[in-house]
Amino acid sequence: MPTPTMPPERSSNQEKPRLLRRLNLLDTTFLVIGAVVGSGIFMTSGYILEYVQSPGWLLLVWLVGGLFTLGGALTCAELGAMYPRAGGQYVYIREAYGAFAGYLYGWGFFWFIMGGGIAALAVGFAEFFGYFVPGLSTQSLLLKTTVFGHPYSLSAGQLVAAATIVFLTGVNYLGVKSGAIVQDIFTFLRIGSVLALVVLGLTVGKRAGVTSVQDLFRGGPDIGPQAFTLFGLALIAALWTYDGWYAVNCTAEEIKRPERNIPLGLILGTLGITLMYVLLNVVYILALPVDRMRGIARVGELASTQLFGPTAAAVISGAIAISIFGCLSANILFGPRVYLAMAEDRLFFRGMSYIHPRFHVPSKALIGQAVWSCLLCLSGTYKDLYEFVVFALVIFFGATGLAVIVLRRKRPQLSRPYRTWGYPIVPLLFALINLLIFLNTVISQPQKSLFGLLLLGLGIPAYFYWQRKARTGESLEKGAAE
Repeated sequence: MPTPTMPPERSSNQEKPRLLRRLNLLDTTFLVIGAVVGSGIFMTSGYILEYVQSPGWLLLVWLVGGLFTLGGALTCAELGAMYPRAGGQYVYIREAYGAFAGYLYGWGFFWFIMGGGIAALAVGFAEFFGYFVPGLSTQSLLLKTTVFGHPYSLSAGQLVAAATIVFLTGVNYLGVKSGAIVQDIFTFLRIGSVLALVVLGLTVGKRAGVTSVQDLFRGGPDIGPQAFTLFGLALIAALWTYDGWYAVNCTAEEIKRPERNIPLGLILGTLGITLMYVLLNVVYILALPVDRMRGIARVGELASTQLFGPTAAAVISGAIAISIFGCLSANILFGPRVYLAMAEDRLFFRGMSYIHPRFHVPSKALIGQAVWSCLLCLSGTYKDLYEFVVFALVIFFGATGLAVIVLRRKRPQLSRPYRTWGYPIVPLLFALINLLIFLNTVISQPQKSLFGLLLLGLGIPAYFYWQRKARTGESLEKGAAE
């Protein structure tokens, strides 16, 4: 099967319904922010401090993570403006390396990365929702039994998680603009809550943390090989919290003036996220000493309680719930565009290529994603799937970075409305860092890495099945035409 190459635009005289360009620059920028800012920034800094030990190193980790994310955004900006189609990285990897490479990314994206990620976000939302309604929390068990010799329990929180997925899928089913409006509202609320916490944390409140510049790097690791190793491990934790910035590339076919709004949205969004993350961590280190933060999961809640008293715990829990809800909405919005592109290439379930004639969304892909994510929520296995496979994401990110260079040589004639700033250094660095992260994960967690690669490998037989089915379909279509 030859590597398919998408035309710049679908023909306007096709009878098949198509996606519509309805997202403006604000929608695009807010989608970047919305797909990234969830619960991570309120819960990750304590784990990072276990590696770097000092507040100055903590700020440096978040700043470097932001610059690395910006490098990825600059790289994907060229690809998104060049291929303003649904599918994002699936399209870029396919065009650079062939159909199989693109398919393997899409396979892992649907079954493990996006499915597990959506389930994890939904259950995370249910946990914080349960703070306000304890009867619907993840601690409220409805069923406890044994299935095929394995213990199984079902909580009210799992049902809340599944219901949240169904609700947000319904919102996005009504059209990309409908989903974008909800996304914009919750992104605005998130930005507002973060800014309020930053402003109040810097101006009022009872502080017990850093009091002078000299305190910033006190207690941190000495400069040397060990320090770089620890910094690298800390950076991995930060990069997972930055993950999701490529959402706009998946929805590129629905963005107005993509040659302008995709690069601008990526750059403005990643810069905004970096600024919020660094400023929030400044508040944390002013509020709390390192010893009270190190290894603590709910650092944001602890810092707010220190600054503003016990009542702040409820406020910050509400802010985290809003953040997770908005992040979940963004992920539900952009994921199905990848499955749509795969199905149009006849490398996935054919029904997922269906675009609703009234709402102009990949409706069957939305439903398929919701069903699988809900099953993972109710089964409780989403964490295992996600943790086993998510490390492989960095390989695909590295391949995407190199795709800018490959496609400049392979397709020099294609229009490039935006060219990556700092080429070829920026995409090369982006690819190299991703490769180093992958190798570090394989070395430190060899068994988990091997099992994750085996899960990805399960897609290989399915690839040949869909490829053979596509050939049969092409032959039938050709025979009918003759």
